[in-house]
Amino acid sequence: MRHIYLVTHPEAQHHIDNIVGGWHDSELTARGHQQAERIADVLATRIGPQPVEIYSSDLRRATQTAEPIARRFSVEVQSDARLRERSNGEADGRPQSWLAERRIPLPEYGDRLNHHDGPAGAETRPALVERLYPALEDILRSPATNQIIVSHASASSYLITAWLGMPITSTDRAFFPLTPGSITTLHRNPTHHSHQVQTLNETHHLQDL
Repeated sequence: MRHIYLVTHPEAQHHIDNIVGGWHDSELTARGHQQAERIADVLATRIGPQPVEIYSSDLRRATQTAEPIARRFSVEVQSDARLRERSNGEADGRPQSWLAERRIPLPEYGDRLNHHDGPAGAETRPALVERLYPALEDILRSPATNQIIVSHASASSYLITAWLGMPITSTDRAFFPLTPGSITTLHRNPTHHSHQVQTLNETHHLQDL
């Protein structure tokens, strides 16, 4: 039996400033730190005293989310740059309006998988999933039954497709819109070994913050 708790980092400064996130290394806001503590509360209650492994993107907004969780379970955070959000290249850290003026829209048909949306240095979808899929494979090599992964919204969507065994070629259309600060629970059924999504994008713990 295995449970994976997929956490998207909560409110970060780039959300407030309306700038492009990606690899821009923004920090959590004061509210985001409160939300991270609330996420830690939920996971501590749900998992209890069982052993836990915690993995995180190396960007500050993710590690700042993972740290209070790690304190609750008295374990170290295992940092992995492969769990970063998609890079927007030269757009990272710039105003969202700057990116909107230059973005090349994803077509409905044609080669959606290899589409490049404009900014120099931005990752294509294959480049993104070709680092996320092996990152999850390495995490799953551990025999741990409870694992927490702290990442970012778009990246976490493709960690779900990886968990479900969807081929990379399917990621040209498959996407799970996730909210900052959400928890998604993935479960491996011990009877018929299926990979399940037990909960998707839980945000009830954020409602009064």
